[in-house]
Amino acid sequence: MGTPRGSSVVLRPASGAGEGGFRVVQTLRHAGESVYGGCLRALRAAGLDGLEPWAVDLAERQALLACDVPDTVGLHHLRLDPREDAVARVAAVPRAVIGFRPLTRADLPDVVRWVHEPHVARWWNDEAADLDRAEAHYGPAIDGTEPTRRWVVEINGRSVGFVQDYLIGDHPDWALLTAAPDAVGFDYAIGERSWVGHGLGTRMLWQFLRDVVRPHYPQAPSFFAAPDHRNVASLRVLDKLGFVRGLWFDEPRTDGGADTVVGCRLDVRRVFGAASAGLVTAE
Repeated sequence: MGTPRGSSVVLRPASGAGEGGFRVVQTLRHAGESVYGGCLRALRAAGLDGLEPWAVDLAERQALLACDVPDTVGLHHLRLDPREDAVARVAAVPRAVIGFRPLTRADLPDVVRWVHEPHVARWWNDEAADLDRAEAHYGPAIDGTEPTRRWVVEINGRSVGFVQDYLIGDHPDWALLTAAPDAVGFDYAIGERSWVGHGLGTRMLWQFLRDVVRPHYPQAPSFFAAPDHRNVASLRVLDKLGFVRGLWFDEPRTDGGADTVVGCRLDVRRVFGAASAGLVTAE
């Protein structure tokens, strides 16, 4: 997938006045401009400085993003989106406040429960099969004695899943398998089944990569994830975030077997922009 040249940002009013109240800001990226940066520029030009667009689908020729807009911000000067399908896709994503906080030992029972949920267990290994294994695996990160950062995902103040990020070069075996030692790797799971399948996974990961990962690794050229090749839903989420699918390889399991995974990379500069330019330009 190439980087989309044009973007539509669908503006969803907080009052929930129906799809007829939605508006759109469209833009074409300037030379050297990131997808995110082009959207911010277009929003500023429309008098909407301070809004934060989130990705709905960057895998199409016309990238689709969205913003939830406070009722105090007027939108009547903007036109309706001619693409009814785009408005419907944004309207279908639940309104939610998404946050991230460091994983603690008090969260380990939830982690164990989440990895036993059928929609997670199919793709997750046995590192948190019970509390003892969860402590052994996650305890060092909680104590700050290993570099992987682990987070709990909160939606509307409720813990619903977990994510982690790490420099791939800090894990030599994984760096050899991925051939991406300078990338930042991440893994993710929404454990609460009721929040799966509504488009929030895409929004959650966009916000995580933009607000948590990118500031901590400002010089990272790419982000990297490797879902199982059969995990169609996870691969589709990465597609929508602008990741490009690459090499298939076998990831060893603790039981001696292996899972065939798909290496997916995000060009950070082209999607989020260069750190030296406030995350808004790309080379």
